[in-house]
Amino acid sequence: MAATFQVFRVIHGRRFGRILVPAMTCQNCSQSPRPCISATQPHSFEQRWRHQVRGYRTSPAWHSYYLTPPQINSILKANEYNFKVPEFDGKNLSSVMGFDSNQLPANAPIEDRRSAATCLQTRGMLYGVFDGHAGCACAQALSERLFYYIAVSLLPHETLMDLENAVESGRPLHPILQWHKHRNDYFSKEASRLYFSSLRTYWQELLDLSVPGEQPDVAEALLSAFKRLDNDISLEAQVGDPNAFLHYWVLRVAFSGATACVAHIDGNELHVANTGDGRAVLGVQEPEVKRVRSEHPLSEAKTVVKQDRLLGLLIPFRAFGDVKFKWSIELQRCVLESGPDQLHENEHAKFIPPNYHTPPYLTAEPEVTRHHLRPQDRFLVLGSDGLWETLHRQEVVRIVGEHLTGVTLGQMQGLLQERKARISSTFEDQNAATHLIRNAVGSNEFGMVDHERLSKMLSLPEELARMYRDDITIIIVQFNPHGNNKW
Repeated sequence: MAATFQVFRVIHGRRFGRILVPAMTCQNCSQSPRPCISATQPHSFEQRWRHQVRGYRTSPAWHSYYLTPPQINSILKANEYNFKVPEFDGKNLSSVMGFDSNQLPANAPIEDRRSAATCLQTRGMLYGVFDGHAGCACAQALSERLFYYIAVSLLPHETLMDLENAVESGRPLHPILQWHKHRNDYFSKEASRLYFSSLRTYWQELLDLSVPGEQPDVAEALLSAFKRLDNDISLEAQVGDPNAFLHYWVLRVAFSGATACVAHIDGNELHVANTGDGRAVLGVQEPEVKRVRSEHPLSEAKTVVKQDRLLGLLIPFRAFGDVKFKWSIELQRCVLESGPDQLHENEHAKFIPPNYHTPPYLTAEPEVTRHHLRPQDRFLVLGSDGLWETLHRQEVVRIVGEHLTGVTLGQMQGLLQERKARISSTFEDQNAATHLIRNAVGSNEFGMVDHERLSKMLSLPEELARMYRDDITIIIVQFNPHGNNKW
């Protein structure tokens, strides 16, 4: 489902114009199908696939433990991160003041990933939320690679030439990105050489196609980067690698999948590129089912989309990886037969979707939305599907808006006094993403955070947590209205 946008006019008496909240997608599957938990769980692989990709199972009541407020805070804040843009010094105003991000896992390990970076060779900042399914491999690869592909796509001909000359002569490369990472966010060192080789091939092709003095278009650069990375993921899996670990890794990346929602902000220009069944709070929603059906013969009209799923199985109609929805059956079998032994026993990798006649059925081409930032645009929320399954987008905007407008210098003293008097304060979280997760997991039917509910949800054993909620990953970018006036 495409990015959707709505206008919310009043939050606590203050007009919020258009608040853009591109929402992401999230599926959840383990690396291989998990065993049945109860006798009522479907037993065919197709049923288990659909059961894992989306939906919650019923189960007997769990044994929960009471968590104290400090214990709850420790869990909620374990992955929080914030960054303040240094250019916001009263003189050189930036359109972005900073951002908050956080993650709360339901899977073990978490299948969501997040990335944030400043473009150093061009202007702008990049933010992304990547939601994996059938494991975390594809989402991990996207979190490491996609921003480099976007950054390279935005480089003018002259800078691309400098990059290539530096590699040819063995000179050090000027950094392309400055990453803003939590200590738990990691990069795969083993695959770095392979990743760089593919990236260099890409910029060499861009160099051949570009013209000196020409500035790349942001929307076209996003489209090109998304499609090229997905193509490289597919090609790397087909070619393989002499290194046994890398060979297995590139196949894991290709046979798993991930959705992506990425925002590029440069001055007052905001572009959101969304691949997957994303939701948002500003813009236009396009009918995805009609697009997919139009790309296949009429004889497949009843099978290409069944029960709002691609071939009756997959929720997102756009995703990276997921080559079993892109490659021909012959290519899948050929790659698997020549692959490592681990894949021969992997039921997920060997499974062929039903009614699989005219691949590809899936694309990584994003829907790109452009928005001109205005002074009344205050924040941007990127969130994986775990957020949107628990909170309506209107509630998300209200919670974030109240939180950001509530924590002002004039009110800080009163809020500090309030914290002493009450266990839970509306503004006890300094990180807006943490505050949103607290509300998403702990809100009761009245929209208030219930400590007992929060305690139960956060004390669920790993094998039960995914039955009640999904991984949640959030990035909240706060805009500077004075900076937006400048551009």
